[in-house]
Amino acid sequence: MSSVPLSLIVEVKARHDEARDIATFELADPHGRPLPAFSAGAHIDVRLRDGLIRQYSLCNHPEERDRYLIGVLRDPASRGGSVAMHEEIKVGDLIQVSAPKNHFPLKPAGRTLLLAGGIGITPILCMAERLAHTDAEFELHYCTRSPERTAFRQRIAASGFAERVHFHFDDGEPAQQLDLAALVATPDPEARVYVCGPTGFIEAVLSACKAAGWPSDRLHTEYFAGAVTDTTDDGSFEVKIASSGASFTVPADKTVHQVLSENGIEIMVSCEQGVCGTCLTRVLEGEPDHRDLYLDDDEHAANDQFTPCCSRAKSKVLVLDL
Repeated sequence: MSSVPLSLIVEVKARHDEARDIATFELADPHGRPLPAFSAGAHIDVRLRDGLIRQYSLCNHPEERDRYLIGVLRDPASRGGSVAMHEEIKVGDLIQVSAPKNHFPLKPAGRTLLLAGGIGITPILCMAERLAHTDAEFELHYCTRSPERTAFRQRIAASGFAERVHFHFDDGEPAQQLDLAALVATPDPEARVYVCGPTGFIEAVLSACKAAGWPSDRLHTEYFAGAVTDTTDDGSFEVKIASSGASFTVPADKTVHQVLSENGIEIMVSCEQGVCGTCLTRVLEGEPDHRDLYLDDDEHAANDQFTPCCSRAKSKVLVLDL
């Protein structure tokens, strides 16, 4: 894997179990210096063992400069990142992280509707902190399986915006479960919707909003995992490097990134699922088969960039700006 520029060394100052299978890690400069500023919705890349790099949203107040707080779900289907965080990262450890990046920023709105599913609360909670701090109008709907799997309940209860937060539990009474269709039934031209959580949760929210007539530019998402794609009909195709003219075959069982890396052409990657946008590469000729969750529909339609960590080609050849 190509390395992502990770410019900061931070110390794990504290770890807390926030809910079943969810832990937070408090990171700070080892010498007490201020950390780079961040805005609500931002994340950092964290380097783990064996060059493994994962993204975690910052969930503390965005005006804090003395620490970063990340929340990590121990995922039974983990590709290694969450298990490493839960089992290997200890208080006192020094770890390497990137400066904050934000692909999920808050935008001005007359009203903001925040929806979080499970661990998707991490960037959403940071947004709530910011909106409350600026006296903005908002409400937060937080959906989890059960109370014991609901992180940050005490923090929310102690906050100044607790009355704006609505908890919904899958195993609770019907009255506690989210009536999504009713919540978004009337589009508000002054409002924006922000949603983060499992892919199925996000898709359900987007579908309900679009069915109700919400314009796409008022819907904002942050995915934590890539889309599940049917690879049964995948075939091979060629990628051509514009600068050298070299061509390489990408077989059905390998990604563009893997093939280029095997041939000494390094592209920065991180999530390897088309979520973070780190590997975004310009396409000069050919038609990509987009399989990412990073680019929007208009950017997919333009076909002038793609994510080589997961996307493929519909045309026989892709010419890349490398």
